[in-house]
Amino acid sequence: MERHLLVRLLAGDDEASVAALAALLSGATHVVWDGTVPAEWHARTHTRRLRPTRRKGIETLGLERAVQLLVQHDQPVRLGQVTAADGAWIFMLFLTEDDGALVACTGVRRAGE
Repeated sequence: MERHLLVRLLAGDDEASVAALAALLSGATHVVWDGTVPAEWHARTHTRRLRPTRRKGIETLGLERAVQLLVQHDQPVRLGQVTAADGAWIFMLFLTEDDGALVACTGVRRAGE
């Protein structure tokens, strides 16, 4: 996916999308993978990550919100990633099957950053 299209999709006002957009505009790398997966699969995976992430004190943005949005989304999603230029943050993007909209976004601070 071209950078300018991803910039347009990240125009939301939630904390994770705002941070992902700022990272992208500051030179972050990005990728959107081919193929789709049911949103509920990602919801289950990220639900399992909530507790250990909190227990370990790992800083996240929008993780709980992303899980809620994925649970509500009854269509497959494409997965994308934005990695901040300094490597401190990784943002996971969940896009509609046609890449027309952002379903959810979450960010995690990398250990040691």
